[in-house]
Amino acid sequence: MFSLFSSPFLWRVPVALLTLAVVLFSMSGYAISCQSHRIKDVTYVASTSPDFDPERHILDLYTPSKKSATARPVVVFIHGGSWTSGSKNIYWFIGRRLAKQGVITAIINYRLAPAVEVPSMASDCARAVQWTKQHIGEYGGDPNRIFVMGHSAGAGLAALLATNNQLFTNLGLARNPVKGVILDDPAGLDMFDYLTKMQYPGDERYLIPYGKNPALWRTVSPMYHVEAGCPPMLIYVGGKTYPSITSSSKRFHEKLQEQGVKNELTTLPGKKHIPMVTQLFWKDNIIYRDLLKFVGAE
Repeated sequence: MFSLFSSPFLWRVPVALLTLAVVLFSMSGYAISCQSHRIKDVTYVASTSPDFDPERHILDLYTPSKKSATARPVVVFIHGGSWTSGSKNIYWFIGRRLAKQGVITAIINYRLAPAVEVPSMASDCARAVQWTKQHIGEYGGDPNRIFVMGHSAGAGLAALLATNNQLFTNLGLARNPVKGVILDDPAGLDMFDYLTKMQYPGDERYLIPYGKNPALWRTVSPMYHVEAGCPPMLIYVGGKTYPSITSSSKRFHEKLQEQGVKNELTTLPGKKHIPMVTQLFWKDNIIYRDLLKFVGAE
């Protein structure tokens, strides 16, 4: 029988385990919550839109309690969960931590499989960034300093936002508003390669979010959209993460290098896939330290 935890792949985040870890953190979360504000369940798609989903087309905003004379940088965080699960509610600690350190943060939901496939998920994420561009000034954020960040499947979607300008052209935006990207153990960077090979037990499950058309696999794989002019990226990979994430991140880094796109690939020794995101509960980890400089919060 296929075991989720013995899979040589994936980036499938055991959401129940992650949720349990966050619950254990919650007692100590009170201290950081006092230094930030949360605006919960903001809709980023008009309720009149034919595809509006009141549970998935929403985001939470986290803003610093301390006022600033200048507009603050903004991070839009996209959760993981194998494109079939996950919720913004699990990742409150990222919003709180970043807001405490002067970064306005939007933690978003997006539609999931089997209700939709990955192209619609990517469109949802682009719409969330578009909403942020249009409205973040009302909350003290700088609409010209919007960065996207994600873990696992969410990191793959973040990379797609950064590399595929068509996602924003489709929304009527003349330019891609993403100024930089932070990828935390990214999954889905090259699903064309992954689904073509089908190397691991249980890989057929990914045909639910990705469908059965190889041309679509390529279209939603950031690897095939890299070109000169893509925004700079920080890429973090766990030293004990899934082999597919390790190899695809390395190839993605190399392709960015070939195109002259500024990026850094950092391997965190000993880290498995889930600890790559749960480490973000603590403010002194390397990802936050690099991120604050990257977005100009320091």
